[in-house]
Amino acid sequence: MNDMFDFAFASTRVMGIFRGKSPADTVRLCRAAWDAGVVAVEVPVQNDAAFDALAAAAAERGEGRLIGAGTVRTPEQLRRAVDAGAQFTVAPGTDTDIIALSIELGVPHLPGVATSSDIHRALLAGAQWVKAFPAAELGASWITAQLAPFPEAKFVATGGISASNGAEFIAAGARGLAIGSAFENPELLAAMKAQGLLG
Repeated sequence: MNDMFDFAFASTRVMGIFRGKSPADTVRLCRAAWDAGVVAVEVPVQNDAAFDALAAAAAERGEGRLIGAGTVRTPEQLRRAVDAGAQFTVAPGTDTDIIALSIELGVPHLPGVATSSDIHRALLAGAQWVKAFPAAELGASWITAQLAPFPEAKFVATGGISASNGAEFIAAGARGLAIGSAFENPELLAAMKAQGLLG
C-alpha cells in the first residue's frame, strides 16, 4: 500500500492540500496543482461540505492523478472518504485501528507523527510513509534527528510549510511536503518550481 505514496512523490516533492473550499474552488485548485506537476492532492473532510468537495475533485482527476481525504480520525470518516472516491487518507495523528482498517480496505493511509513513539507505532502497524505534523513547529532538524533511529520512515512535512521553507525540510530528509496556498499565488508557484520542488 505504501507504493501509492512512492508513486505520488517520485516526480514531485509536493502534495496539494485544500481545506474548507467549495466543490468548485476545490476542483479549480486541484487542477492547478495537477497542471503544475503535482500527483497527489488532499482534501480534508471535517464536515459534509468537505465530503462534497472531495467527491467533486475525485470525479475530475485523470490518469496518473491521485485524490485523498485528510483529517481522517474515525472509521466512519475513512469509509465515507473511500465511498466519495478517496484513493488514500491522511490523519493528524497515529491511530493503529485506522491504519489496520485502511489496510483491510486497501486504501493507503498517512498517519500523523510528532514523537518517536508515534513513529514507532505507525511503522509497527504497517505504515512506512508518515506525516510530520505540525512540521513548522517541530522544525526541519526534527526530521533529521528521527531518521537516525527510523531510517525506513518516509516523512511528508505538513503544517506551516510553504515555498519559503519547503526546501529546508527536503534538505533535512523529508520525502514530501504538503502545501496549499501556493497554488493560488503565481509567484509562490514559480518559487517552488525554481527550488525543484515540483516535477
